[in-house]
Amino acid sequence: MSLAEHLRELRNRLAKGLLAITIVSIVAAFYSQELMEFLADPVPRCEPGMKQTGGHCATVTFNDLLSPFTTTVKVSLMVGIIVSSPVWLYQLWAFVAPGLHKNERKYTYWFVAAAVPLFFGGAWLAYTILPVSMRVLLGITPDGAANLLPMDTILDFTVRMVLVFGASFELPLLLVMLNMTGMVTGRRMLTWWRGVVMGVFIFGAVATPTTDPVGMIALAGPIVVLYFLAVGVSFLNDKRRRRNDPDAELDDDEASDIDLTPEAVDGVESVRPPRALPEQAGTGRGDQRVNGFDDVT
Repeated sequence: MSLAEHLRELRNRLAKGLLAITIVSIVAAFYSQELMEFLADPVPRCEPGMKQTGGHCATVTFNDLLSPFTTTVKVSLMVGIIVSSPVWLYQLWAFVAPGLHKNERKYTYWFVAAAVPLFFGGAWLAYTILPVSMRVLLGITPDGAANLLPMDTILDFTVRMVLVFGASFELPLLLVMLNMTGMVTGRRMLTWWRGVVMGVFIFGAVATPTTDPVGMIALAGPIVVLYFLAVGVSFLNDKRRRRNDPDAELDDDEASDIDLTPEAVDGVESVRPPRALPEQAGTGRGDQRVNGFDDVT
């Protein structure tokens, strides 16, 4: 395909993906009330008769006239992107796949099949610990103050938690990809475990929007477990690679093991002399020169 045809195909793929996002977002707008209640459900609401001040509960609010509309648009667009992800991901894959080899497409199928449940697993864990994180954060409120939480702030907080947890769960898959390409071995990854565990907990403390230890442990704990699972998968892949090719893990400038033991020599075999060329055949004369030379030259 020419460059213009590639650009035309890219335009068509993007148009199909955007059309899917738009259709799902319009449908989600009709259920925006239920969706916003779902997102605000982790917030401990103030019920009638409950103490309104302190960190016991919070009241969900809209700060200005346009907040309900903008929040509805945000929620609908977010749902449209997530629900229509199979469509636009397929369009992206269909544009890239013709440039890949058969084995590269096979590995891509496996990685996509593993990446999707990992991301949704992280998103589910983030939504599960949201009530605990919010109670911890609201508990810092002094007794003389009340908590008024804008709905758009709750939405931003929830999306950040979901994206951070979902993206973090992809880190072990990245290690497996590096092992599949031969850039790092399982043995090498295992030697990093102390630094990885420390780095994951520091990352969990910095990356989570909450400042409580619950969010840090909830994020770092599963990642550490997934890291050791990735090391185990890398060990199995290294074993398979060594079985198929004993020299697969050698560096480019590293020599392979060669057996230099000399083999026994068989008995001497007699070699017959080559037949003389016609111009060198004996004529019975003392001078055997041809064109002034005494050999074929």
